[in-house]
This record gives sequence, C-alpha cells and structure tokens, in this order.
Amino acid sequence: MTKHFTTALLLLLMITPCLTRAQKKELSQARSFIKSGKDKDLEKAEQLMTGLLKESVNKDNKKIYLTWFDAVRGLYAAANERLYLKQKQDTAEFFNLNRRMFTILEALDSIDMRPDKKGRVAPEYRQKHAELLNTYRPNLFNAGTYHLRKENYKEAFNYFELYIDCDRQPLFTGRNYAETDKRMPEAGYWATFSAFKMNDAVLTLRHRKLALRDSTKANFTLQYMAEARQWLKDKELYIKTLEEGFRRYPTFGYFFPRLMDAYTQQGELEKALATTDAAIAACDTCTIYYFAKSTTLLRMERYTECIDVSDCIIKFNSQYAEAYFNAGTCYINLALQLDERKDKKQLQQLYQKARPYMEHYRQLMPNEKEKWGPALYRIYLNLNMGKQFDEIDRLLKK
Repeated sequence: MTKHFTTALLLLLMITPCLTRAQKKELSQARSFIKSGKDKDLEKAEQLMTGLLKESVNKDNKKIYLTWFDAVRGLYAAANERLYLKQKQDTAEFFNLNRRMFTILEALDSIDMRPDKKGRVAPEYRQKHAELLNTYRPNLFNAGTYHLRKENYKEAFNYFELYIDCDRQPLFTGRNYAETDKRMPEAGYWATFSAFKMNDAVLTLRHRKLALRDSTKANFTLQYMAEARQWLKDKELYIKTLEEGFRRYPTFGYFFPRLMDAYTQQGELEKALATTDAAIAACDTCTIYYFAKSTTLLRMERYTECIDVSDCIIKFNSQYAEAYFNAGTCYINLALQLDERKDKKQLQQLYQKARPYMEHYRQLMPNEKEKWGPALYRIYLNLNMGKQFDEIDRLLKK
C-alpha cells in the first residue's frame, strides 16, 4: 500500500513541472497572439486559454483568465471598430463578445475573493474590473433590444437577465444598480416580456417586482403575470393579480373581462357586480361595463334592475343587440314567476313588454335563432298571436 502511494506521488511530482512548463508556454504564445491584434490570432489565444481551463489543475489560475479576457477584449474592440466604420460585422457575435467579457471577469472575481491562509479577503482586481465592465454594461441592454427586434426571445431574456444580474454580483459591490440605474426597471420589463413570449411561466415571474417599477408598462407586466399564474394553474394568485391589475388600471382591456369570468365561475356574483360598478365609475360612457352589469343582474335574478340598466344601454347605443335580449329575458322570467290562472292580466302585460325587445333582438341578430326562437315562441303562445306563433314553430322545427 505504501509502495503504491510512493510511486503515485513520484509520478505526480514528475508530471507537475511538465504541466507548468506547458502552461507557461501556452500563456506566452497567447500573449504573442494578442500583441499581433489580428482576429485569427486573438481567436487562437482564446482557444489556448479555454483549453488550459479544461484541466482541473488550471481552473484557479488568474493569469489564464486575465489572458483570456485580453484576447476577447481585443476581438470586441476590432468588432466595435468595424461596426463604427459600417464594415461587415455580425452584430450578434459582437454582443456575444461583450457577454463573454462579463462571464470571464465574474468567474475571475469569484477566485480573486477567496480568503487567504489567514482568512483575509482582499480582491486584487475587483475595483479595476468593475470600472472597466461598467463601461461595457450598456451593451448588454442593447443586445437584449437587438434580439427582441429579431424575435430571438431566449437570447433577449439572457442578455437582460445578465444586465440585471450585475446588481447582485460581488464584482459590482457598492454600485447598487437596482437604485442608481434608471434602466433597471425597463430591463426587468423586457426580461418579463421575453419570458412571456417564450411561454415560460417561471421566468415570466422571475423579475416581476423589478418590472412593475416601470410604471409606463406596469399594466402589461401585470397581464403577463396573470397569464403565468394561469399557466401554473395557481387560481388564487391568478385572481389576485387580476384584482390588482383592475384596481390599478380599470379601463385596461385585459383585466375586467377575465376578472368577471373568474368571479362568475366561482359564483361570486356580488363581487362581480361590485366590479362592474367600479368599472362604470372609471368610465361612465363605456357600454361594455353597463352590459356586464346588466348580465350580472340577470344572473342574480334582479330583473327589474337589469331592465333599467339594459334600457340605459339602449339609450347609449340602439344597436347594442344583447341589451334587448337581456331586457326581454327579464320580462319573460318575471312572467314565469306568476301563477297562470291567478295573474293572467299581469302575465299578458309582461309578455307584451318582452315582445318588442325580443323582436328587435331578432332583427339585429337573425342568426341567433337558438336564443330568440324559444323566447318568441313563448311570447307569441301566451299572447295568442297565431300567425307569428306558427312561423316560429316552423323555424324551430327546421
């Protein structure tokens, strides 16, 4: 056992100097490539360094990371110059070079901040590299918007997230981007938008708090949040998000109809009715809100109030067909509550009132036979209108 251990140790001691010599040689070669400034040489220098980092013995070598960064920075500078001179240059690759510089120096910082033998932490490069990368950071945002325009939502999300992530990176300690960078909320919004376009619920919700700070687009952020909650089948938070969205943006088209559907499906008609009142208070000329109130009152069997609201809608817009249907239905339902033998006169009056509403609904919506057909059948039957009854009877039999 001791003999095998001694042999292995001797082999390790023999190999280590060889690795060190090879490492020095490749570092020296890479520096020569970098000095030439040619793209091909810079690419070769990067390949040499990434090759060295594949060996576990080199993973903590700061010189390799520094040389790798110099190679990528050289490629970035050359690409930037070509773009400035409007020469041929792949814009996506230019942004990718920018991203690699962050990846390299953030990795180096994690090595640089390790405590020494006495437990002291004194990063050697942090301040210099933070200042340097801070000048390149706006291009992370620009890369995100570039990929948005190309509809490359995954790439766009990755760039915006990297831009946002700088705030929590130890490398940028003290810069407090979340508070000092005015573009952070916008980056949060675009990251949220990109994730939404990817149909990724978890990523859509990741930067929601930051995105909501962009007040110009907070209504859309809440919409994406609600959709993400629905994808995750989180009904409670879905409704809460709709409620927040409606409270803040009552006239925004997304929240009201979905909130009404949610309340109706849960049988919470009082909440639905209160929502219609809040919507009308926000826009007292929006017919859709009055119609929602009319329909809710119909479901609640508050027929007289429903008729009043329906008549109000018809005054606003005489072509709003469903208001006629709701009012006519209310009169029929009121008639159905009466005793046919004891309340004949009142029955006749109610069916006579229902008739013009349903006939007008038929004129406006001739293809909705399944709705107006049975209603007019009952009206004409109770009013002893033989000719009209026969016509409806034939239509329904068809």
